[in-house]
Amino acid sequence: MQLRRFDHVQDFWQTSQDYLRSHLAEHNLLIGIVQTLLHDPSHYSQPPYLAIVEDQGTLLAVAIRTSPYKLVLSKVQDLAALKLIGQDLQQQADQIPGVGGLVAEVAAFLPIWQGLTGQVYRRVMEMRIHQLMQVEPVAIAQGHLRLATAADRPLLLDWFTDFAAEIGEVVSEGAEQMVEGGLKRQSIYVWDEGGAVCFACGSPSLPMAARIGPVYTPPEYRRRGYATACVAALSQRLLDQGCHSCFLFTNSANPTSNRIYQAIGYRPVCGWHDYAFMAQETP
Repeated sequence: MQLRRFDHVQDFWQTSQDYLRSHLAEHNLLIGIVQTLLHDPSHYSQPPYLAIVEDQGTLLAVAIRTSPYKLVLSKVQDLAALKLIGQDLQQQADQIPGVGGLVAEVAAFLPIWQGLTGQVYRRVMEMRIHQLMQVEPVAIAQGHLRLATAADRPLLLDWFTDFAAEIGEVVSEGAEQMVEGGLKRQSIYVWDEGGAVCFACGSPSLPMAARIGPVYTPPEYRRRGYATACVAALSQRLLDQGCHSCFLFTNSANPTSNRIYQAIGYRPVCGWHDYAFMAQETP
């Protein structure tokens, strides 16, 4: 069993794409990150961490990190591979804010990282990956879906910042980066009823599939069906563009959003956990 680290995303994608595509739902976030690195490398200010673990030509695990974000783990065929990833990351002497991945993989990585670094960890969010292949008919709120424009930028900056604060993620430069990148890629949509009332991001960033998220409605516009209408319309638009399915993440602790997405046609595929790392407290 050995780890290979890549300096060039093209080489990394060539080596890992068959494995990542073989579990498309589980790997939709990783593939989306790789596609951004391939087609919009300026989106990230620092070189990414790109690694695989293999054994006699069989790929066992994939790990990606784009600073300043968390480490993202793939579905892992042999959990022993995670120790090699942890050891390699520790040698990079880089501060990692956390890790995200499938439930079993993250649960196995956490004690490895704590043993290597002494860092403690806390769960940030427990999520589920959902997949949609057909939009179910739902009651649609007043208004219409439209692509966000530069005129929406100030509002979107506030909303992205509020969204991050609400889910417990710290984004200092991230909100501006996400808005600028989304406007450039034309992947941010808003539901408009006399003005923008919520937003959803979505793009066909996977092979014949799309990713949707984040989705956010400000408190003053909630419980009016805007998010349902926005996600349903955006999902249908992406299917109409040739995607065979759409993927999104939901917060397991939010029964409202889970109910909304399942009514639209999203079905749970697997669990996903996000954890944050913190320095060990001294007595």
